[in-house]
Amino acid sequence: MTESGTGFSVAAADAPAPVARLPRRRGIELALIVLAVLLSVFGYCNVGLAQHGTVPPGAAGYGAGLGLLALLAHLAVRLRAPYADPLLLPIGVLLNGLGLVLIYRLDLETPGERGALTQLVWSTLGIALFILVVLILRDHRLLQRYTYVCVAAALILLTLPILFPAVNGARIWIRIAGFSIQPGEFAKVLLAVFFAAYLAANRSALAYAGRRVWRLQLPTGRVLGPIVAVWLVSVGVLVLERDLGTSLLFFGLFVVMLYVATGRTGWIALGLLLAALGAVAVGWLEPHVHSRVEDWLHPFRTIEAGQGPNQLAQSLFAFAAGGLTGTGLGLGHSVLIGFAVKSDFVLATAGEELGFAGLTAIFLLYALLVERGYRAGLALRDPFGRLLAVGLASIVALQVFVIAGGVTGLIPLTGMAMPFLAQGGSSVVTNWAIVALLIRVSDSARRQAAAA
Repeated sequence: MTESGTGFSVAAADAPAPVARLPRRRGIELALIVLAVLLSVFGYCNVGLAQHGTVPPGAAGYGAGLGLLALLAHLAVRLRAPYADPLLLPIGVLLNGLGLVLIYRLDLETPGERGALTQLVWSTLGIALFILVVLILRDHRLLQRYTYVCVAAALILLTLPILFPAVNGARIWIRIAGFSIQPGEFAKVLLAVFFAAYLAANRSALAYAGRRVWRLQLPTGRVLGPIVAVWLVSVGVLVLERDLGTSLLFFGLFVVMLYVATGRTGWIALGLLLAALGAVAVGWLEPHVHSRVEDWLHPFRTIEAGQGPNQLAQSLFAFAAGGLTGTGLGLGHSVLIGFAVKSDFVLATAGEELGFAGLTAIFLLYALLVERGYRAGLALRDPFGRLLAVGLASIVALQVFVIAGGVTGLIPLTGMAMPFLAQGGSSVVTNWAIVALLIRVSDSARRQAAAA
């Protein structure tokens, strides 16, 4: 417009520019959740058609139950974390639904066992915990106040199984009156919180203080000592319990978070060297681990000795039988693997009946879950949130690598549960807690982006 008597015009740009609104994408999340539930129900029906030629009578109830749980989780996210990443929850629902389908399929080959029903109950508890975390934890930075409470609780949980009898050569379970839990599953989340909080508070001293040895800048013992002591105690307890898979997970988590906190690539090299030395030492000194190393080096030795194929050999046969497109859900023979087919070797069932194409899709889902966790962490400005997101996503990545590598013969087999897929109540509850924390972190990250 033109100001009277002067002849110059006032630019319209003097008015405040409208603020661009960041899309929340909750509608996309809901659509993906519906797709995940439909795919799970389709797999459930496919198993019944392959086994009996009819749709299972509980298909409608299964779909309704899984859909209701997913809808409640979505409503919690829509209410308390509206800016959260829209892919995290649907990926969790799809992986959990596929795990229920695989366990139900294996139940049909093992009469008298109802692992799918038990897993559904644990999945319900896991989603309930997810909803509680999303509703109650309004800011992930509140966890930083409970740094030492988390580490104390983690060490107590790791120590408790020593007081109970060993199961399959490992003391990792607490069994009371037919009820069993695996405390190490919950301890890994608590240790991730502790590592993130401690490293965030001491990141400068870790990166620049202390002596320099070759290309590695060592921090002072006063700074690095407490976190190394906690790691050594936790790993030492797990070695006594013969839970070497979780020991490897904790070691990898420690090295990854230390690297992210300091930015020093030397920690990765040192971590790989120590891991190799530790693996060689334990492999020679511990008979239980030594037998697994022998099975890895010679997976068909039991066949050559006339004793029949062992679990690893049967797993390799299952992957080979699956080929590119698989035999079809319900048409495989992976149950020949034995007692661990629903836990350690559930991926072999997926490989045989879904084939290489199905395995690729599953691994891509895990990769996308991990990538979204890393993306949320890197988008945050606070060091604690960044380290927490990277640590939680690394837990999933390390578990998938260790388990998939073991059942395919890439590395020696370790007893761990495939996230969401394998039978295990403690595992599925913990994984839902991880997704909930990543939801909270991603909501904070996108809120910061909107504010910026």
